[in-house]
Amino acid sequence: MNSIIDPAIETYAREHSMPESDVLRELSDETYRTMESPQMVVGRVQGGLLRLLVSVSGARRVLELGAFTGYSALAMAEGLPDDGELITCDMNAESTEMAQRYWDRSLHGAKIMLKLGHALETIDTLEGPFDLVFIDADKENYTAYWEKVLPLVRSGGLILVDNVLWKGRILAPVSTLDHAVDAFNKHVAKDERVEAIMLTVRDGVTVARKK
Repeated sequence: MNSIIDPAIETYAREHSMPESDVLRELSDETYRTMESPQMVVGRVQGGLLRLLVSVSGARRVLELGAFTGYSALAMAEGLPDDGELITCDMNAESTEMAQRYWDRSLHGAKIMLKLGHALETIDTLEGPFDLVFIDADKENYTAYWEKVLPLVRSGGLILVDNVLWKGRILAPVSTLDHAVDAFNKHVAKDERVEAIMLTVRDGVTVARKK
């Protein structure tokens, strides 16, 4: 990922944030050694933010769209109570095989349920309410995901969305994906059903609270 944050600042933030668990660190290491796009892992700072938001919000049911190798799901599971549940959706059998191996090693892995298939179709099979949703799947469908999950989120629940700054390309959109992310951001900013704020963490994270 072409960072839009000074790498030295990112390193400083990482070094002064809560440590990641051993399982998460090893998962990140293997992802960077073996996967074609390892930068898709949310990493220590963003993973810590997800875990903290799950914990302080008192979430018991979490939905994630986009699992990759499972770092974000496990980070959030670490913030859930023992009887919490996290459903994560992904289409890639190879990356989620790695995810499952590390979830199986963690005391928190039993909280995670993987659903393989297109998330737009999977969402239709789910029942709410969810306390928190994390959207980090294909960007061209961000607005569709938003509209699908919002009715499933309880009043006062959170929706978190990754990559909303899209490497800075939202400032001068060129590609279809650039325009899709920019259009999504405008959609959320005008959505009166939520209170939303965009954070300049890593590649941008929107945090929205359903009214």
